[in-house]
Amino acid sequence: MKNNNKKLFENLQSKTKIYLIIIFILLVLISIQNHYYVIPSIIIYTIIVIYTYFINNKRRNEISETIQDLTLTVDTTAKTSLINSPFPLIILEKDGGIIWKSSKFVSEFANVDINTYLNDLTLDIKAEIENREENEEQTFNREIIRQIEIGNKIYKIIGRYTSNKNKDKKAKKKYMVIIYFIDETEKVKLQKEYKDSKSCIGIIMIDNYEETMQRLESEEKPQIIAEIDKYIYEWTNQTNGVLIKTEKDQYIYFFEQRYLEWIKEDKFSILDKIKEIEVRENLQFTLSIAISNEGITDKEKYKSSQAAMDIVLGRGGDQAVIRENEIYKFFGGRAQEVEKRTKVKARIVAHALENLIKESKKVMIMGHANPDIDSFGASLGIYRLAKSIGTNAYIIAGENMTSLQTFQKAIEQDPEYEDIIINKEVALENIDEDTLLVIVDTHKLNYVEVPEIIEKVSKIVIIDHHRRGTDFIEKATLTFQEVYASSAAELVTELLQYVEQKVELKTLEAESLYAGIMMDTKNFTFKTGVRTFEAAAYLRKAGVDIIRVKKWFQSDLQSFNKIAEIVKKAEIVNDTIAISTYNQNEKETNLICAKAADELLTISDITASFVLGKIGEKIFISGRSIGDINVQLILEKLGGGGHITLAGAQIEGKTIEEVKIELKEKIEEYFKEIAN
Repeated sequence: MKNNNKKLFENLQSKTKIYLIIIFILLVLISIQNHYYVIPSIIIYTIIVIYTYFINNKRRNEISETIQDLTLTVDTTAKTSLINSPFPLIILEKDGGIIWKSSKFVSEFANVDINTYLNDLTLDIKAEIENREENEEQTFNREIIRQIEIGNKIYKIIGRYTSNKNKDKKAKKKYMVIIYFIDETEKVKLQKEYKDSKSCIGIIMIDNYEETMQRLESEEKPQIIAEIDKYIYEWTNQTNGVLIKTEKDQYIYFFEQRYLEWIKEDKFSILDKIKEIEVRENLQFTLSIAISNEGITDKEKYKSSQAAMDIVLGRGGDQAVIRENEIYKFFGGRAQEVEKRTKVKARIVAHALENLIKESKKVMIMGHANPDIDSFGASLGIYRLAKSIGTNAYIIAGENMTSLQTFQKAIEQDPEYEDIIINKEVALENIDEDTLLVIVDTHKLNYVEVPEIIEKVSKIVIIDHHRRGTDFIEKATLTFQEVYASSAAELVTELLQYVEQKVELKTLEAESLYAGIMMDTKNFTFKTGVRTFEAAAYLRKAGVDIIRVKKWFQSDLQSFNKIAEIVKKAEIVNDTIAISTYNQNEKETNLICAKAADELLTISDITASFVLGKIGEKIFISGRSIGDINVQLILEKLGGGGHITLAGAQIEGKTIEEVKIELKEKIEEYFKEIAN
């Protein structure tokens, strides 16, 4: 800046010298003509020289100050940018007032009220400048970077803070910000086009294809298959997609990502379209669909779709899932589950499990936290299988077994189980590379009794009957997850029948397995198929005393009164859904809430029930349904899961009333989704 000021002053000084020379010559000529003018001429010329010097110094200071104000005391590079910037540029004060506009800015936004687009930006500037003024000694390097749409163009805003230079060092600096507007319209369009043109890959499968086709007459099969193909091709054509039928019951679906939003808005209408195909009474086709855009190559996207399809099938089929940015979004899944599993898979899993146990030095068996009789009964079944093969086995259980108090007294009377039921600390100390971990009645990492154990073992077997959630345990060596089964106890009972090693269950073990089936089916009322009764018959032959099992789960008078109080204060929403709460914070809360939810279903016109209770800092929700309403889909919205007729959820950091309000909102969402 000093150099520029000096140049400007030197230019002015050169012109002044010329003027002084001319005046000097004129005065000399006048003095030659008349000697009397010599002294006056010298005096006049001296006065002119002194005045000129004074005026030039004053002018020099004024020019310096003017230039300083115009350039806002920024460096040379910034000055050049201000004057010659090819981008629209403005300088804003602390309160958002515009100090200066570049000519490019004026022409670019001649017909636009720019203030309407800068309101939020002004607030940020004010807050940042106030922070700078309060902390003068701090160094601030943060720039403002934002993207806004003005008219039909998209601009990237880049702002840089600056300050004036005060002569008075004690005075606070006055901060301002220089804002550049960079037109990125074409760049954004290209980015969007690139993103939209990326491929998405989906897998479409016809559920229970073999079983359903076997029940059709020969002349019906070609017609039904053609109708299914027609509807699927019509639906995929709406996205200009490519559909390839790879097997008789499976299709691969390619389409561009630009159509993904349409598919979400359509909510996979093809699911309902296929179910509407007229077959015969009590016979229906359903689809499972998995779509993914995760991955760089099509191969990676296909593998991602396969993983998503495993989840869909694990949830019972008849639904769709989109996997995007590692998030699963589910559609459909409102139909009642029907039994459609085969004994072939049970035999294969039984032989694989038997081999894994034989190859291991020890077996650790673990259910979900706060185990119920289904979880513990299945654990005892696997324990007996391992002992029959000749492998040491242990059941991991915590101290919180409030729902099994009566059963726990029965098991404590048998000395065999004294050392096989171990806690978390003992389990972690005894795990090695030859340990096989068998997880029963859950597949979720955060639901198991001791999550830390999963990271320490290399071989994991999962046996579960719940619909698969997104937080499933991925590193399992063998998974036997059948959502059509009534309980984990039923699945374990099937495996015991198909292993090569003969297994002789002790009476208590058979009764615990039977109790698990009985409790999860509500005395063989819900989710009870042919295979359920076959498993129960097998256990009955093993010596089950049904009366003794029933006594395990009888409620005492105090508990019954608590349940009655919960039922009494139930609130009815959406005409047929009962919601109630239990405000006592005690160990048995979860059990009481579950029993109360079951009891509410015995009331006429109640199709679903939810009971909320608290244990420690957690809010528990027990959801039950007679099948008309999918309680699993409702509680999944709150982070829970389960089945159509039985589900649960755990929530932390909220009160019962807050969770109750949120539950009502999710119920409303569920009914809106059904309506659409």
